[in-house]
Amino acid sequence: MASYRTKNVWLIAGSAFFADLGYQAVLAAFPLFLVLTLHAPVWQYGLASALSYGGGAVFSYFGGKLGDRFGHKKIALIGNSIIPLLSLSALIYSPIWAIGLLTGGWWARNFRSPSRRAMLVEAVPNSNERAKAFGFLHALDVGGGVLAAAFDLIALANNLPFRWIFLATALPLFISTLSLSQTKVGHSTPKIPTGNTSHSDNPPPQKTRRSLLIAAGLYGFTFYSVGYPVLTLAQDSKKLAVGLAAFLLLQGVSALTGLAAGGRLGESTASKLVNLGLFGYLAAGLGAAVVAAGYSFGTPLIVPFFGVAIIGFALGIVETLEPTAMSVLRSGSKMGSGFGALSAARSLGTFSANLIMGILYSIAAGLAYGYVAVLAVAAALIILSAAPSMRQWERLSSR
Repeated sequence: MASYRTKNVWLIAGSAFFADLGYQAVLAAFPLFLVLTLHAPVWQYGLASALSYGGGAVFSYFGGKLGDRFGHKKIALIGNSIIPLLSLSALIYSPIWAIGLLTGGWWARNFRSPSRRAMLVEAVPNSNERAKAFGFLHALDVGGGVLAAAFDLIALANNLPFRWIFLATALPLFISTLSLSQTKVGHSTPKIPTGNTSHSDNPPPQKTRRSLLIAAGLYGFTFYSVGYPVLTLAQDSKKLAVGLAAFLLLQGVSALTGLAAGGRLGESTASKLVNLGLFGYLAAGLGAAVVAAGYSFGTPLIVPFFGVAIIGFALGIVETLEPTAMSVLRSGSKMGSGFGALSAARSLGTFSANLIMGILYSIAAGLAYGYVAVLAVAAALIILSAAPSMRQWERLSSR
């Protein structure tokens, strides 16, 4: 067994697996429920996603800070235990209730995420192993999403009502909280060094941390809900199952990327930032451009599916390298705040992205994906410009 896969890492990653197995089943089917069953316009789905991510930014920020103060395990358990609110979103056939319950569950998810990442860092104090640990976490996290999409496919193929599909997700969410409660980390604020230097008078450059947050925010502007590709492929093929297959493909590629790439993305943090820009942000823009071209020009379905696969690959890189870099740039007693700021930056961008996507999608789906491609390039340029200062700091710290 790999040295970083300790019992605590397995419990944290297992909690992530069951959490995604639960709420991703709701997220994958929710646009179909809201738009195709409740007959709500697409812009309302954009509004639902915007409310979830926009409010989630606030919950991420304060969740990280509260974890630093009261212990990350306590905050993670509180947030995780409230996520099942979204499992209730199909009980009442009302768009307002559906959106409200989905939003509440997603806010709880954001509240616990910074603390769960901080717990993982405490469980893997060796910074050289941390990218592998975050890749492993992402693989199990998204692996749960893959099974969630498969569950949706089987349930819808057998005409199971949405209310029972959504209610069934409460069980894996309960198991997720139970798994997290068994961990032995996160009781107090860990005093973990950056792992790159022993010189406390030479902290990592603030410019690099700001660049990472700005780039994460811009990536957030490109990070529309995965429900949009689901809708795109479902509408293009006129088959619900094809839309869910797109969700399954995106999540599957993302999980495999996180698992395979964790230890192959550069030894230094500067190298990881370069790979984040090229294979994360830039690749996400390329994937969006391919989806736009496939849908707009009436190509065979294989073309937009290929674009979805590229987006999944990029997501696996981003979810592995963003937190790995932040664990070096913001460590010790303020680590939770660093992760909270990172999640908040992404969520603020995603808040705007889903509103803009909802409007542009109503005009033309290709226009919406084209907007995404442009901003992804901007995010890549910003993070690539921050790599040299990080490389210089690492050289100085190694002396």
